[in-house]
Amino acid sequence: MFIDTVTTPDLTWQQEALCAQTGADFFFPEPGSSVREAKRICGLCPIRSACLEYALDNDECFGVWGGLSEKERLALRRTAH
Repeated sequence: MFIDTVTTPDLTWQQEALCAQTGADFFFPEPGSSVREAKRICGLCPIRSACLEYALDNDECFGVWGGLSEKERLALRRTAH
């Protein structure tokens, strides 16, 4: 007997995200491009903390999530351990 223990994360918070209304271009820029506009939008977003928590829990390696870039999330992970 196989028991499925994998749970699908609740992503309903994404519907309220400002990035969902602006498009992914700001949040997944070309390497070396500015993330300033993405961070500005994140700063106004009511669900920023849920977004950052999701990115950290799921080890998102690319893009701006919860107002932090890839390098900033990596640094946060390193200081948390």
